[in-house]
Parts: sequence; structure tokens; C-alpha cells
Amino acid sequence: MDVERKLEDLGLVLPDPKSPLGAYVPYLSHERLIFISGQGPVLASGSAICGRLGDDLDLDDGARAAQLAALNILGQIKVALDGDWQKMSRIIRLCGYVNSTPDFTHHPAVINGASELFADVFGEQGRHSRAAIGVASLPMNWAVEIDAIVEIT
Repeated sequence: MDVERKLEDLGLVLPDPKSPLGAYVPYLSHERLIFISGQGPVLASGSAICGRLGDDLDLDDGARAAQLAALNILGQIKVALDGDWQKMSRIIRLCGYVNSTPDFTHHPAVINGASELFADVFGEQGRHSRAAIGVASLPMNWAVEIDAIVEIT
């Protein structure tokens, strides 16, 4: 599985993993599962897509933020697998948090930015269960934060 080539074909680059913002680990492996801590829409430069959906960000901004958070999840997965993508079995679950106004109701469409990326990269193994939840705020005023559970061989 050549994940980085697929990303390149999509015009995307796998980022280096970001350090945790608090007293936790970026991922934890247990048996055949990897639990990826929440990842935000942080660019390689360190800047991020920030703001609230329904206020200063629109649906396209939100979907792009979710895609970027998913790229950061992939960066953590690569480290957890010691770079061996052949160990990757499937994405099991995502939980996406959307920084949004109380009247914003398109959370699923925002998190589709992540779900579609995983399907594009991994095919059927990228399809997953998920939740898309609106919240009043997120760390660093991120537009989205997404955590994941991944199965390995």
C-alpha cells in the first residue's frame, strides 16, 4: 500500500506528526488497535484553520479543515506503524468535533472531508463508522478536531 503516492496523486503531502498539546500521548497501541488522539487542522508551517462554522467559516472551509486533520491522523499512523503501511488493516472509527455556532447543523458534511480522504487513500478499508459532533469551542480555536481508531495486522 503506497499511501504517500496516493496522497501525492491527490495533490496532498503527508505531514510530520505534531506534538501533543497536553499531558497525553499522540497514539496508543493495544493488541490490533491503534487509538489516535485528537488531531487538528494544523499545516506543516504550524498555522491552522481556525474559527467557527456558521460564523467566520463556511462548509468548504470546514471540509478542508477535516481533511487536514485526517492528514495529521495519517502522520500519527505512519509513526505508530514504523512507516510500514502494510501493517495497516483498516480505519475503524472516527469521531469528529466541529467548532460551530448553535444553529449550524451540517456537522456530517464537514467531517466528510476526513471520511472521503480515508476512502480515497484506502478504498473499502478506509470506510469507517463515525460521529460528527458540534461543540462550542476547540483547542487553539481549531475549526475541527478528529480522533480515530485503526486496526492493524
